[in-house]
Amino acid sequence: MLLWNLFITFLKIGFISFGGGYAMIPIIQHEVELHQWLLPAQFNHAVTLAGTGPGPIATNCATLIGFETAGIPGAIAATLGMVLPSLLLIILLAAFMYKWHHNKWFKSSFYGLRPVVTGLIIFAAIHFGWPSGAEDIFSWHQAAMVLITIGVVVGVVKYKLHPFTVILLSGVMGIVFFH
Repeated sequence: MLLWNLFITFLKIGFISFGGGYAMIPIIQHEVELHQWLLPAQFNHAVTLAGTGPGPIATNCATLIGFETAGIPGAIAATLGMVLPSLLLIILLAAFMYKWHHNKWFKSSFYGLRPVVTGLIIFAAIHFGWPSGAEDIFSWHQAAMVLITIGVVVGVVKYKLHPFTVILLSGVMGIVFFH
């Protein structure tokens, strides 16, 4: 029964949650508290560990909660519940796109979506990089972040650096500027 509850709960979360992994955390927390699977401190620990591992935080969180609740079978049940909705959606979209990918209108719509995606990524970068009111708009902190950003763009565009190299160098610059 516990394994079934883990599977159904995370299946429901996977179907109704939009906005990325971090947007799913409050829903996961509500369900964990409702079922009394973990204490609040255990849940916070699971979310912290999920955020440090590779992969989507919501899926990692489901795996950890399932493991803490019912061992390896619980981890499998929770993970399957979380990823099954996305898997089904991808299969449906792939079938649709395979059928329509030569259609002129379909191709054109994807060209129209490129600037939207670019704009959303730029918005996210500005939103997370801009001060939240705790500091001045033009501070040393902001100037250093702008320098790192410019360095990333130049490194990737002009020097064709590998993204891993850029991430590593950005981390080193972060240590130098903000330590």
